[in-house]
Amino acid sequence: MRYIFMRFPGGVGKAVTFSYDDGSKKDMRFSDLLTKYDLKGTFNLNGEELRRDWDYCMSTEQTKEYILDRGHEIALHGLDHRALGTLRPVEGIKEVYECRCELEERYNTIIRGFAYADSGVLGFENGACYEDVKSYLKHLDIAYARSLEIGYNDFSMPNDWYAWQPTVHHYHDKIFDYIKEFVGIDLSPKGHVQSGVTPRLFFVWGHSSEFGDDDGAWAHMEKICQELSGKEDIWYATNIEIYNYTKAYESLVWSAKGTRVYNPTLYEIWFDIDGKLYSVKPGETLTF
Repeated sequence: MRYIFMRFPGGVGKAVTFSYDDGSKKDMRFSDLLTKYDLKGTFNLNGEELRRDWDYCMSTEQTKEYILDRGHEIALHGLDHRALGTLRPVEGIKEVYECRCELEERYNTIIRGFAYADSGVLGFENGACYEDVKSYLKHLDIAYARSLEIGYNDFSMPNDWYAWQPTVHHYHDKIFDYIKEFVGIDLSPKGHVQSGVTPRLFFVWGHSSEFGDDDGAWAHMEKICQELSGKEDIWYATNIEIYNYTKAYESLVWSAKGTRVYNPTLYEIWFDIDGKLYSVKPGETLTF
């Protein structure tokens, strides 16, 4: 009996991503940090009018220079930073749809990611419920929605992309213990069946505005970046890149006996079968 496990680009078993909210001007300094350590991040933006009112947010030009031009992702954070768990569906739809339309036009791109403002999927009131929120996000063509971290989650991949739980906030008191544990996981091919070789993800979230001008806080963030970076067995990606690759892997077409696989996607897809690493190129059929 064959055991098949997804592997990220290059055949690695682990990935690291960052997700930061609100579009603060401190994101420029944070982008400098990510770039220094060859890391990738997703930056979740609100509507322009709210960002102007807040005053401390990046301009359009700064966002292009520090986020898009460096290969990071822009995702939605709601037109007016309202918690979807408190809104009637019609209000929630407006919050997401108008934010998406505005940012896509402003940055001449397609935006499919979303990060919940405030409570995430941890609480609902005023008649709102998770299933309604998930339903209208799907109908608005939102691919994923990042929530808040609920607790230690063993670096697992999301089983519900609309309740995507990060691993840890950057100020969590055990973050360096978690990093050490994650970096120490060995998912290299072993040549025999194992039960614990599913791909693993380390997902850091927060707000760069939390650091302010405190050099000690920035040193803390730099230490996080240092300890996660430069590992040959880790893929560094944005939130949407992780989503897109996972969905491409799930699109592979297998024969009934699992001895043949066809790749209908535009990605080269990697996977581990019983401890042996394989990849299948776009349009290719591979026989084992």
